[in-house]
Amino acid sequence: MGETRLPRHMFLWSMAIIYMFAFASLYVQIPGLYGNEGVLPVRLVEPRVDGSRPVLEQIHAHPSLLWLGPRLGLDLDAQQAMELLCLAGALLALGAALVEPLRDSLVFFCLWALYLSLCQVGQDFLRFQWDSLLLEAGFLTVLVAPLNLLRWRSAFRQHDAVTFWLVRWLLFRLTFGSGVAKLASHCPSWWGLTAVKHMFEAQGIPLPWSWFIQQLPDWYLKLGTVGLLVTEIAVPPLYFAPIRHLRLAAFYIQAVYQVKLMFVGNYGFLPFLSLALTFSLLDDDHISYWLGHGKKKSAKTWHQTIMSLVLLAVFAAIIYGTKVLFTLEIDWEAKSITSKTAFTQQQFGNWLKLVTGPTIWVGVLSLTWEVVTAMLGCVCVRGCIWKLWGLVQWAVIASAAVAVFAISVVPYSSMEQVYSSKILPEVRQAYSLVERYRLVSAYSLDSRMTGVDGRSEVVLEGSMDKNTWTEIEFMYKPGNVGVAPPVVAPHQPRLDWQMSQAAQGLAEQSPWFTSLVHCLLQGDKDVVRLIQTDSAQYPFSQAPPVYLRASLYRYWFTQTTQDGSGPNEWWRRDYSEEFYPAVQLGDPTLEAMLNQHGLKEKFPIQPSPDSPLAQALKQVRGHVQTLPGHLLLWSLLATVATIWLFKTLLSGVLRGRKAKPTLAEPKAKKAKDQPAAKNASASSLKAERENSEESRRDADKSTKKRK
Repeated sequence: MGETRLPRHMFLWSMAIIYMFAFASLYVQIPGLYGNEGVLPVRLVEPRVDGSRPVLEQIHAHPSLLWLGPRLGLDLDAQQAMELLCLAGALLALGAALVEPLRDSLVFFCLWALYLSLCQVGQDFLRFQWDSLLLEAGFLTVLVAPLNLLRWRSAFRQHDAVTFWLVRWLLFRLTFGSGVAKLASHCPSWWGLTAVKHMFEAQGIPLPWSWFIQQLPDWYLKLGTVGLLVTEIAVPPLYFAPIRHLRLAAFYIQAVYQVKLMFVGNYGFLPFLSLALTFSLLDDDHISYWLGHGKKKSAKTWHQTIMSLVLLAVFAAIIYGTKVLFTLEIDWEAKSITSKTAFTQQQFGNWLKLVTGPTIWVGVLSLTWEVVTAMLGCVCVRGCIWKLWGLVQWAVIASAAVAVFAISVVPYSSMEQVYSSKILPEVRQAYSLVERYRLVSAYSLDSRMTGVDGRSEVVLEGSMDKNTWTEIEFMYKPGNVGVAPPVVAPHQPRLDWQMSQAAQGLAEQSPWFTSLVHCLLQGDKDVVRLIQTDSAQYPFSQAPPVYLRASLYRYWFTQTTQDGSGPNEWWRRDYSEEFYPAVQLGDPTLEAMLNQHGLKEKFPIQPSPDSPLAQALKQVRGHVQTLPGHLLLWSLLATVATIWLFKTLLSGVLRGRKAKPTLAEPKAKKAKDQPAAKNASASSLKAERENSEESRRDADKSTKKRK
């Protein structure tokens, strides 16, 4: 693979932006989710400081920076400590996005440690797959980034290709693992190719145009399911192809897929993070081509012609295989394409057993190639000292890369139990030692499609007298059938997402829901702001409800009208069943469930500290608490874009001033001609003097003659 300096810079910048989104999005939700009176108060799970145990031992037992506050003399409660970590992470990520020297290994290590600390105490609201993906990608970023702050800039970094290869391996495990999981789950929607038909309606938080996509013909949406499966199963092996054009083709396919995800659903920062991982398939030459600095096109050689033919052959094979495996046929009369799965679940299981091992060995060979190439690059450096220094760096980085790859095989192989049992016990033991740090994870995005019989939604209702019930509308999740779905990405409204998850099971399977009901009955303002930041939109803003209950409804997108105009109502819904019985404060059922799930207060809430740092955190919170999370993130994004635009324009102006006169060349010529000009002037002065002397002599002679 060619040089990857520019793709690495793109990856590091993207990771800084994604960290900024993640920290800022979580920050606005901390009081309601984890505050002293929040849904899941962090003080109930905050690790306690044990002065008798060594610091490293406590970090290994509870890998979170929250418990270091008292040791550092910070007078903060648990909620404020979380807010401090979030603010520090958001500001550090913003700095890294704007200032290149801050895209440093140490800075990214701090960002990873901060996010890990939050995830360790985040409980149900920080256990999404994209949180694990951010932690794993963030750890790899520590290995990929340079050590700028220590002024450790090696004249050569032959090991960069090795660390960047790990990003490609993560991209492969994410896409291939998710694709395989869809069919391995035996989900009828994926096997019947109807998953995409339900996906837009059943996703966590739909977009307004999800309604319009849902109206597309069934045959087209089934074809979309086929395309998705091919993109996630057939294309990923091309990431390790020895032919550059195959890797670039795989990049464009995956990039288009991730950009499409950004526009068809509110998936938070997940599509942005997946897109950042695809940069590992690029090289400097291709990005230079984007920027218009590519090499001039020359006549095709026989080698390039063969590569083009191989590229065409590979994609012809993929297209033909897709046609055969999914029985694609054109129906000319109906003007459609029919599709149907042509293989059985048993055949797919046998295929999975067959390919799991080889995909791992392809990874081994590809990593070995990068490691050996990096070693040869170090050996070819001039000077014994530089060779030795390069080999030391190579040995450390190669060992780390091999270790990360080895432990990643454990979660990756879990998709096929027979091969998983063959993993070496030493590798499994190493994985268990670092599992709590979430360095590697298994990924199976959307493995089972819900909402086949309608989207399940929990609808909360409050009452003052148990006779008249008023529905409580959430800002983001579906509720009122006449309200259009919102656009919130890259913000991640974690309560709304968990409400959608809770609707798939029983209330007892979501203990936090009991705590949510309890908080709303108490009228906790921070929790109410998770539901509505505008108090006018919350029906019990003057006084909390006396009774609360929850019902389960089935939601469907409405159909298009005959005139083809937009919808008057976006949803239609039917009552399904009771989800949570009507309760009030002091209700024995409510108290029993709080005690059962450990959500009952075990000790009184301590008053908030009044230190200067605590006061500063309260001031910051006061400025943003009424601002919806998605608006805050859009403001941050606009700020970064404005600063980048200003920097670009400023650098262009400065460059223009330096190069201003095409006078650069004449000036250079003047500088070159100066000595010659000086010599010429000196000789002319000499000549003038000689002439004046001669004229003087002639004048004297003429006067003498007259006399």
